[in-house]
Amino acid sequence: MKLLQRYIFGELVRVFSLLVVVLTIMLVFVGLFREATERGLGMVQILQIMPFVVPSMLPFTIPATLLLAVCVVYGRISGDLEVIAAKAAGVSANQLLAPAFLLGAILTVGSFGLTNFAIPWAVDNIERIVTQAIEDIFLDVLTSQHHYSDANKGYSITVHDVRNRTLIDATFQYRASNHQQISVRAREARIRFDLERKEIRLTLKDAQGSRAGSDSEAELGRTELSFPLPEQIGKAKARHLTLSTLKTRIAESIELQKTKDVQVNQEAIAMLLTGDFSELTGASMAKMMHEKKKALEDERRFRAEIYSRFSMSASCLFFAFVGGPFSMFQARRQFITSFIMCFLPILLVYYPVMFLMMNLSKNGTVDPWWAMWIPNLILGVVGMIVLRKVVQH
Repeated sequence: MKLLQRYIFGELVRVFSLLVVVLTIMLVFVGLFREATERGLGMVQILQIMPFVVPSMLPFTIPATLLLAVCVVYGRISGDLEVIAAKAAGVSANQLLAPAFLLGAILTVGSFGLTNFAIPWAVDNIERIVTQAIEDIFLDVLTSQHHYSDANKGYSITVHDVRNRTLIDATFQYRASNHQQISVRAREARIRFDLERKEIRLTLKDAQGSRAGSDSEAELGRTELSFPLPEQIGKAKARHLTLSTLKTRIAESIELQKTKDVQVNQEAIAMLLTGDFSELTGASMAKMMHEKKKALEDERRFRAEIYSRFSMSASCLFFAFVGGPFSMFQARRQFITSFIMCFLPILLVYYPVMFLMMNLSKNGTVDPWWAMWIPNLILGVVGMIVLRKVVQH
């Protein structure tokens, strides 16, 4: 790189590093406050998840911070007439803007890496810490109240005591798949939250079980029970998954749709042959159609996430492509004024269009492979118009 380009690139890196640290720290505290409020975390858990919240915030802070850094650096050199001096020496505006485009390209790759690898890793660790905290809260409730119940899931737990995370003289009541009430007593029970299977797993010792309406008890010895986790625990969002996991989920959703299609057709043929026409709109058919629709929604959601991940990462380059020429064009204004004049239209146009395309892609109205790039295309067109004026004048 030429001396002038190295100087501009160094200024961009210095300003960007300072701004991204300040903005990320501010957002980290906001994110920690939200997590603590939603999940009832204590100070110990907040300190534990703090290192993992930072990677989750960076993909959102990097594009706006880069735009501000570009406005600061190019606004200053333009205001000091350095751009005019460079042009008089035969250096074009494109050469002056090359460091911003280079930094934008580097941050595009880095942002995609954060989105695809760092965020899933961070979210897994946050979920692990939160799950451990919920385990502790769960055991504290049993220790103090000796009883816990979930009416929606249809189970309850009563214990005599809790020692070293072991339930002493525990009684479990739950509904079986046939809606029959089951009661199990155990001398000891160990409890564990399984995030992968989304279950509360119990290992029982010296267990005895009985059914509702029956006076006899069956000796179960050492056995295991499992209950579903609350809905908010262990539920991974699409943006928290890696690219390979998203592709696997898409293949699973497509396979599930095919399976449900076959099942629906087989059920319909059987009902037509037996003359049971009323069951064509019955609960079993409605359930299979609902499962097929849910699989289709998941497929669209995962596909939209893949293309939005590439598009959002590339926004770093397009933000630099707009911010650099615009700051040069507004040379006599303060850099903060240039930033606001540049960022406000992005805030009012780019992000609403991005969210609109995301929703339309999830609904199947548009194809995400091109729809998710429309916001960047808008920035590219605006950047080309402004850059042309800067080069010409």
